[in-house]
Amino acid sequence: MKSFLLFSLLLVTASAYALQQPVRDNLGNNGRQRPLSNKEVSVEGEKPPITDYLIISQDRDTTYVDTTLSMAKEFKFNYLRQDNFELMPFPNIGQPYNRLIKRFDMEQLTPRMGAEARHDNYYEISDINDYYVPTPLTDLYFKTAINQGQQLDALFTSNISPQFNFSISYKGMRSAGDFVNTLTSTGNFKFTSNYFSKDKRYRLRLHTVFQDLSNQESGGLAPDALQGYLDQDENLDDRGRLEPNLDDAVSLLDGKRFYIDHDYELLKSADSLKNYSLRVHNKMYFEDKFYRYEEDNASTEFLGEAYQSTNIKDKTNYEESYVEVGASLDHYLFGYMKAGIAKLDYNYGYDRIVNRGTEVITNRLASEVYQFKAAFEKRLGVFEFQAHGGINIAGELDGQYLNAMASVDFKDFTVAAGAGISSRAPNFNLLLHQSEYEEYNWQNSFNNVEKQQLNLQVKSEKYFDVELEVNTIQDYAYFRERNREDVAPDFTGYVVEPFQTDEQLTYLKIKAHKSFEFLRYFGTDHTLAFQTVDQTADIINVPSFLTRNSLYYKDRWFKKAMLVQTGITLKYFDEYNMDGYDPVLGEFYSQNSAKLGAFPLVDIFFNAKIQQTRIFVKLENATSPLGEPNFFSAPRTPFRDLSLRFGLVWNFFL
Repeated sequence: MKSFLLFSLLLVTASAYALQQPVRDNLGNNGRQRPLSNKEVSVEGEKPPITDYLIISQDRDTTYVDTTLSMAKEFKFNYLRQDNFELMPFPNIGQPYNRLIKRFDMEQLTPRMGAEARHDNYYEISDINDYYVPTPLTDLYFKTAINQGQQLDALFTSNISPQFNFSISYKGMRSAGDFVNTLTSTGNFKFTSNYFSKDKRYRLRLHTVFQDLSNQESGGLAPDALQGYLDQDENLDDRGRLEPNLDDAVSLLDGKRFYIDHDYELLKSADSLKNYSLRVHNKMYFEDKFYRYEEDNASTEFLGEAYQSTNIKDKTNYEESYVEVGASLDHYLFGYMKAGIAKLDYNYGYDRIVNRGTEVITNRLASEVYQFKAAFEKRLGVFEFQAHGGINIAGELDGQYLNAMASVDFKDFTVAAGAGISSRAPNFNLLLHQSEYEEYNWQNSFNNVEKQQLNLQVKSEKYFDVELEVNTIQDYAYFRERNREDVAPDFTGYVVEPFQTDEQLTYLKIKAHKSFEFLRYFGTDHTLAFQTVDQTADIINVPSFLTRNSLYYKDRWFKKAMLVQTGITLKYFDEYNMDGYDPVLGEFYSQNSAKLGAFPLVDIFFNAKIQQTRIFVKLENATSPLGEPNFFSAPRTPFRDLSLRFGLVWNFFL
């Protein structure tokens, strides 16, 4: 990494000397060229408008840097820097998040590696943004952690010519936590660059990421400690006295990726009324990552028998390389069409073969898949139609998806309706897994998971936002807790297993959001969600009701130099069989032995904005000292106690 950082700095320095021109142009949505503000900085000291500082997603959807202070910013001021309404955090920062609302991917053709619970802060390709800025921009995020440690997320981006932008960022965090063996330490390095030629025919975007996410794994509280916690034993008010199930376990998710996407415009119309553009594109990436679980001494009472009593080291490796070539046509009459052929090589597995006597567990799932992908978009007045599809046309893995959505814009709201189908193999760790723990070795030939989805969305700043989604799923594959008696007659721990049900599941979700402002200085923000699952066995477990409500006061103080926002937020969900967390797999699993929930999460916040600096202060879980100790993130895993945390987001526009 040091060599790459040095190379990046040298490249930036050389480019800065070679390309000294004002920044005026950029590219817009879906591969189409969209002009930006025509404003130029002609007076010395005059700053460009904030709308000229652009953030460009992988789909080329373009937004701009937002320095406002709002409830949306309050909800996003966390480790993930996204609204976590649908998530239940673990007690320490950087640990997994339990899913209160289920989401099903509908545009994936091949399995993922697994260890999904450890990927919350792992930058996927879709998480990488490009930038286009008239002057250098710095974004700094800082927030205190739990007990000892800090969080920092720093980004610097600059256009060193109208055509060339680069960004470099690092997100680092270390937090000791209040409970034993819950130390977390994470690092995410990201470098991006995008370029387009002066005639805008050639476009290039690339990124490189290096990520390492390390967690000590406690396995939650040991039985005696858990009972003492529930009984509110005064001797255990110091959470460091609560004994964990695992006292020397550590997990690590580590990965690196190199990505490039470029295209060239072969044909272009000069007629503004009959415009069209034909482009050829090429996309490539290589990703190498692994998940490792290790212990000095085996925890057989908690995780079952092990092949060896010391030096437990389970390591799952995964490599993926991808090459795509294709073409796109943006035509004034036919709309936007894109198609391509791709080859994906995958290599998942281990460095040994496990002989269990009755079966032999192989070491690798490795092959190649050839894919066809296509997309279509067309806008007619207030109507817009989008469709995306893909299919594996050759290789050992079958897979396909097709998703379509139509939307219409009315005066005060937008309505969108969509439908989709998806079929792909379960994640690789459901198909193959090896471990030093005997019960964590398996090899399965599961069917593809089939999904159908219908959704309806209404968005309106004047009225409300609402989302309705219905999913039907066949051959659902998941992890579930095994019966203790099946492991050993006197076993007191737990073991999970992969399972595929032949029952059809139907999942319904309704989610709504509305905010109000009244009496000039006051406001409220409300989000509600209702869920139900049609199933005979408890497979997909979710709360039936989830809500978050905020009441706040907002005004300008000190001769309007400082914008202040302060208030209280209540989050609540009803009791249900909350998923458990398995550190060996880095996965959540379905369990039906412990009902958790039905507790209030109350935060009191005070936020302020001075110029481009936003300051956040929050008293988290403020009501925890007043009620019963029933705050849990997962079975055996209590949520954090009352804590005071603060931080800031600071933007520099040079």
